[in-house]
Amino acid sequence: MNWDQIVGQENLKQLLQESISSRRISHAQLFTGPAGYGTLPLALAYAKEIFIRENPLSSSKVEHLNHLDLHFSFPVFKEKNIGLTAPFLEDFRTMTLENPYADSENWSRTLESENKQLTIYADEIDELNKKFALKSFEGGSKVLIVWQADKMNISAANKFLKFLEEPPKDTIIVLVAENTTDILPTILSRTQLVEVPRITDEALREFIRKNHETQADQLEEIVFQSQGNWNAALKLMQPNAAVTEFEQLFIAWVREAFQVKKKPQFLKNIVLWGRNIAGWNREKQKNFLAYCSEMFRLAMLQNYGNQELVYKKINSSGFKWESFSKYIHGANIESILTEITEADYHLERNANPKIVWTDLGIKLSRYLHKSPH
Repeated sequence: MNWDQIVGQENLKQLLQESISSRRISHAQLFTGPAGYGTLPLALAYAKEIFIRENPLSSSKVEHLNHLDLHFSFPVFKEKNIGLTAPFLEDFRTMTLENPYADSENWSRTLESENKQLTIYADEIDELNKKFALKSFEGGSKVLIVWQADKMNISAANKFLKFLEEPPKDTIIVLVAENTTDILPTILSRTQLVEVPRITDEALREFIRKNHETQADQLEEIVFQSQGNWNAALKLMQPNAAVTEFEQLFIAWVREAFQVKKKPQFLKNIVLWGRNIAGWNREKQKNFLAYCSEMFRLAMLQNYGNQELVYKKINSSGFKWESFSKYIHGANIESILTEITEADYHLERNANPKIVWTDLGIKLSRYLHKSPH
């Protein structure tokens, strides 16, 4: 990954390059932020810069992610009761070379593991200890990139903490995570935090203009709706991107919730709706919750006349966004968002998803009918 292939982030790129030039490289760093902001691309470009400063001939190896001193760890599912990265390394390379901005949902689809929970296991940390006990193949630094470091289970995290505290010589560790919430505080305290901000509209606009054919009005719409996230921009540039699975399920949820008050028999439809979503993998369910939370917030902004802040609407046939937004107001928005947050909390802790979604679906029907006064 070259620096100029990264969308925006000019200030951060400069800071990272300067840290290498001045030899002020922290042995353990945590790049945090949504995947679409460029956390993994920045980590890859950073690793490449370190290697080519030591040996300019190593550039091609790093670009193809097969440099012998560049190591990766990432969440996987267990095979024969063993959770190791190695059997899935080629899949990870292929996905990352195609889209270095890939997120957890992309990874689940790559592994065809939509119904499996992907985790970084203690087996993987044991394997890392063995690898890094050896000398580097090219006589210089060894770099470890831990992608989705927040997916370590507690056993792996405790073992990794010891790895951080007593790092092998000439080892540079770069953790990549969406957020720090699920990372042990003791690990956080031993890493240098690099917060990756959203991509600026100017940088996003310029990158799309140079690399993709879009009409001027379409370009502005993509920049506005993507909110500094390159993954979101890519989805918006795909054909029929406006009609997404999440959008259709959100519409179905809202419609059934409105009907329940008048016709209790529609409660059965909400139960079936919840069971359908419960069949997804956990990451996809959590992503849908984030989508729902976003749409409710935007609906409230629409209701209170802040149209300039509504960067995304539902324009699906038969769904009247403006009419729906009138039902989202100060008297119910906090309750709705609280329920979504609690559902996310319970899913993260392996609660029964059928119960979580059924409960959430039923509660929404009550909040939607709440009077704004």
